[in-house]
Amino acid sequence: MEQSNLLPFRLEPSYRDYIWGGNRLRPEEPITAEAWLIYENNKVLDGVYSGSTLGEVALAEGETLLGHKTVSLTGKRFPLLIKILDSQKWLSLQVHPNNDQAERLEGQGHFGKMEGWYIIDADEGSQLISGFKEGVSQASIRESIGSSQILELVAFRDMKAGDYLMISPGTIHALGPGLLVYEVQQTSDLTYRVYDWDRPQDNKRKLHIEQAKATLDTGVKGTVYHQDDVIETGSYNLFSCPYFDLHLIAGKNGSVSLDTHARSFSALTVVQGQADIIGNGWHYNLNNYESLLIPAVCSKYSVGLSGKSKVLYAFVGS
Repeated sequence: MEQSNLLPFRLEPSYRDYIWGGNRLRPEEPITAEAWLIYENNKVLDGVYSGSTLGEVALAEGETLLGHKTVSLTGKRFPLLIKILDSQKWLSLQVHPNNDQAERLEGQGHFGKMEGWYIIDADEGSQLISGFKEGVSQASIRESIGSSQILELVAFRDMKAGDYLMISPGTIHALGPGLLVYEVQQTSDLTYRVYDWDRPQDNKRKLHIEQAKATLDTGVKGTVYHQDDVIETGSYNLFSCPYFDLHLIAGKNGSVSLDTHARSFSALTVVQGQADIIGNGWHYNLNNYESLLIPAVCSKYSVGLSGKSKVLYAFVGS
């Protein structure tokens, strides 16, 4: 990788006001469902590329920003979408395709959608849906798509803060009320609605019956894990897949040293408290729900925690 002066930068979040959202992300607004924190169309706020989109920086800088592992997998397109979701009503029951299904159903250049969830906060009694109950037949699923009958077939799962799970393509899933969730996923917005709680359908919000039949997989549901609060400050691996890894930096005060090794960018998001991110000639202080993108070329950096803080960081290829 050639020498570069590219330094870490922040991005301007973009917001979605879907009908199921709440007001924890922007209390001054009536409803905010999602904050898209790190995405190829977000505007850069710092440095020589200020005002450009992240996608434009990725095309211009290639491995310098993305890292050689990322480019070997997905070329110069920024490969991830990172967001926070505030669900105060049930999301639609939905399913995402894999890469092959995405190209077959939507055309060349479309990616599938593997995603991972980390539960930042959860009201008492909060649930989500992930997968089907044991013993459910493919025939009964096909008959119930689009109707409330499918609620008798899916697995409702109790959730609390610190829980996390992977949602593989083919998994029927939905977030329930009272959840604040960090989500990392492939750069794809392909969502096929299976059932939408009998809400009115229109061009912006409709069911995808045939696509759902083509992509639903009865054999996947995801395993729920839990990360307890930790005393010793450190970096903890939550999950890995061919498209991304997600780690949690947590503890009470202290610092963790990290290194991109030029393999991948690091996408950091504070989900509790504050953090000081320090590298060679640069320094950022991040507050709750703020993010920083560290180019692969930046190599070594440290994450310092103030008080009882938590930082999630995603990258490509462990």
